[in-house]
Amino acid sequence: MRSATVTADDDRIRWVELPGREPARVYVHGLGATSAPYFAEVATHPLLAGHRSLLIDLLGHGISDRPRGFDYSLESHADALAAALTSAGVGGAELIAHSMGGSVAIVLADRHPHLVSRLVLVDANLDPMPRTPGSGGSSGIAAYSEQEFLTDGWQEVRDRVGAHWWSTMRLTGREALHRSATQLVRGTVPTMRELLLGLEISRTYLLPEADGPLPGADALTAAGVSVVPVPDCGHNIMLDNPQAFAHATATALADHGRP
Repeated sequence: MRSATVTADDDRIRWVELPGREPARVYVHGLGATSAPYFAEVATHPLLAGHRSLLIDLLGHGISDRPRGFDYSLESHADALAAALTSAGVGGAELIAHSMGGSVAIVLADRHPHLVSRLVLVDANLDPMPRTPGSGGSSGIAAYSEQEFLTDGWQEVRDRVGAHWWSTMRLTGREALHRSATQLVRGTVPTMRELLLGLEISRTYLLPEADGPLPGADALTAAGVSVVPVPDCGHNIMLDNPQAFAHATATALADHGRP
């Protein structure tokens, strides 16, 4: 396990690092998750193994610190992640980022372009979302006020999301979980989608094939984003179909046809 101080209050981001060749690959989890359980299998898959790989936990999540004074906006997450990567000597990294982590990765690439050479977004959030009471995801968490969530809303969310997601969500600071969800549904200005369209690096978007066409896929494709449906999976593509995930990701990161 490695770590780096990322705030003025000495809060630390931590990650599991696998040795290998450059460029480094940085795996970033989604809301209420942690990178090692979600990405360890695919990061060591024969199609993806061999690169230096950082399975990193965003501030407030997993093995990273959980500061209560942090705002957990997508911009602040991205800046904290940038500080960790800089401390680790990472530059021009290939980011493989899931869900909210994909949103953070887009903002990171926009704000700190020297740190990112390629993006593989895994069913990432690209647009603001409505707050939806009773939903288990970010829109449901954000439907509570922070005080409501801290008092007993978190227990209702726990009961809705199920044992699998809760196994990592319970490691997330409660303020971090609520603020991250609230900021995610609010999105950024310009939106994450608009930022993604404007990036001048290799970009791939993976989505579950069963979800049907990705809204706005034509504009993404026209801007050079590869939109790749992955069969036999849900939102957690890397867990549901690791073989297909590894193949799609290796293809996205291939250099002259070789991963």
